Amino acid sequence: MKMRALIIDDEEFARKNLQIMLEEFCPEIEVIGEASGKEQAKAIIESSKPDVIFLDIRMPSGAEGFELLEEVENKDFLVVFVTAFKDYALRAFNASAVYYVLKPIDIDDLRSAVDKLVEAKKIFSDDPQNFVTYFKSLKNLSQSLLSNRPNNRIAISHTRGLKIIEDDTITHLEASGNCTTIYFEDGTRYLDTRTLKIYEHILDPSKFFRIHKSHIINLNRLVEYINEDGHFAVLKGGLRIPVARNRVTDFVKMLKE
Repeated sequence: MKMRALIIDDEEFARKNLQIMLEEFCPEIEVIGEASGKEQAKAIIESSKPDVIFLDIRMPSGAEGFELLEEVENKDFLVVFVTAFKDYALRAFNASAVYYVLKPIDIDDLRSAVDKLVEAKKIFSDDPQNFVTYFKSLKNLSQSLLSNRPNNRIAISHTRGLKIIEDDTITHLEASGNCTTIYFEDGTRYLDTRTLKIYEHILDPSKFFRIHKSHIINLNRLVEYINEDGHFAVLKGGLRIPVARNRVTDFVKMLKE
């Protein structure tokens, strides 16, 4: 069954262009309508109940798209942000585990977002409670973007939905092939399908440092740096994690500063 989609953008050309791209390259999506503003979009969402909305978050102000998500009563749809935001905002998007495509829209990026939507729809349909966690993640994203401050909450996708964590609870992260194992202060760990490089961009650089191609540490957990018989960062509890030779200079400089 196709996913029913609503396109929300204040620019008519942008709406029509996205609709054409979805119809041509994404047969899993059926566009059921379009809206140019918040009130029109709310009415269509409440009457037509789309499975997904493609939302321009500059519509026309930076806050209006997020206000729409806050005001809709029945939050049982997924969101793809269509945005011109870059740099810092991409870290916020990824930290919230949301789907987004950048303007101008690239076909491969759109296809990738739709593939993730289809997979997510199966998971969310099995347990509607996932939408509660999902929209909490979107609220964290809006607060982060609108305040232009890093978000200390990270959403992690898993086979049953989403898990939201506080970044302060992370002690360190380790590459596991194309995945990342996240270690927490309570001794638990979690395997996420995102790479360590993605986490390097997601995490607040004032709190986290990549000391090795396979390791990122929480600097608030660091108690010592040792440079005998190799180079090691020592975390609370005595755990030693190797520091790569090509990272030593930057690491020591950062510590001194």
